[in-house]
Amino acid sequence: MSALGIFKPSSKEEDVRSQFVIAIGVVLLSSLLCFLSVSLIGYKVVALILLTVVSILAMTLSMWPVITAAAISAFLWNFFFIPPLYTFHIDNAEDILMFLLYFIIALVSTVLQSRIRTEREKTRDREEKVKSIQLYHTLLNSLSHEMKTPISAIISSVDGMKYALEQNNGSALSELVTEIEIAGNRLHRQVENMLNMNRLESGLLQARPDWCEVSEVVYGAVGQLPEEQVKRIKVMLSEDLPLIKIDMGFTSQALYNLLQNALTYGGGGQIEVGADLHDGYVDLYVKDQGPGLGKEAALKVFDKFYRAPGSKAGGIGLGLAVVKGFCDAQGGEVRLKTEPGKGCLFTLHLPTETTYINQLKNE
Repeated sequence: MSALGIFKPSSKEEDVRSQFVIAIGVVLLSSLLCFLSVSLIGYKVVALILLTVVSILAMTLSMWPVITAAAISAFLWNFFFIPPLYTFHIDNAEDILMFLLYFIIALVSTVLQSRIRTEREKTRDREEKVKSIQLYHTLLNSLSHEMKTPISAIISSVDGMKYALEQNNGSALSELVTEIEIAGNRLHRQVENMLNMNRLESGLLQARPDWCEVSEVVYGAVGQLPEEQVKRIKVMLSEDLPLIKIDMGFTSQALYNLLQNALTYGGGGQIEVGADLHDGYVDLYVKDQGPGLGKEAALKVFDKFYRAPGSKAGGIGLGLAVVKGFCDAQGGEVRLKTEPGKGCLFTLHLPTETTYINQLKNE
C-alpha cells in the first residue's frame, strides 16, 4: 500500500462530505431564489422559507451538515434580507429578536429531527434483530423436529433389521428397509431445500436456460418420487408440444417440490400435473384435491419457514420458498389459485422460447 493510500478517505467520510456539499448548496440556491423574489414576498417570509428548507434537510441528512446549513442560512438572511442590507448590523429590535429566534428554531429543529431519525433507526434495528431471532428459533425448532424424526426412524429400523437378520425374517427386513428409505428421502429433501435456499440467496445458483422437452421436465420431477406415490400422479401433456428453452434443473426441482407439497398436504386424492404454452411463456402446473388454503395463508405460503395453521407434520416451510426462488431466478413467477375445500392449483409461469425439433436442426 502506498503512503498516500493511508490518507485515502473512507466511504463514510466521503458520504459526510457530500452531505455538507448538498446542504450548503441547497441553502445557497434557496437564498438566491428568495433574493430574486424578496420584493414580492418580503424578508420575513424569506425566513419561513429558509426554515422550511432547513427542516427538510434535517429529515434526510446528518446533524452537522444541517447545523452548518442552518447557521449559513441565518447569516445569509441577516446579510442579504434584514435592513440595513449587506451588513450584519440590525437596527430594529424586532428584527434582532426574529434573527435570534430564527437561529434557535433552526438549530432546535435540526437536533430534534436528527434524534427522531436516530431513534427510528434504532427501533428498526431492534425490530430486525427480533425478527432474526424469531426466524432462528423457528428454524432451530423445525430442524430439531424434522431431523430428529427421520434419524430416529432410521436408528430404530437398523435395530429392527439386526433382530430380523437374527430371526431370518425376510418380510420384516424388507419392511424395515422401506422405512429407512422413506426416512432417508425425507432427511435428504429437508437438507436439499436448506442448501438450495442458501445458494439462491447468496447468488451461487444462476439460471442456465437450454433446449429441452416439456415431457422431460415433467417426468424428471415425477421420476424422483417413490413408486407408491407415483400412482397418485396423473400427467396431462399434449403430444405436439414444442421444445422449450428454460433451466431444466431449476424447473424440474421446483416441480418436484410442488408435487411433494401436494402429496403431503393435498389430501389423498389424485394429483394432476401438466403444461400449457402461450404468449412466450410455459405454465407447468400441479393441481390437488385437498382442503385448499384461506386468503391469509395463500399470501404467506411462499415465505420462508411458513407453515399453514393446522397443516400436518412434515417439512420446515422451505419447499415452496425454494420453488419461488427457482422461478425468480429464471425471470418468472409461481402462482397459486385456491379456495377452502377446493384444493390448490400451483403454476410455474416461466418465460421461454419455443421451437420444434426440425426447426432446431435447421438452426
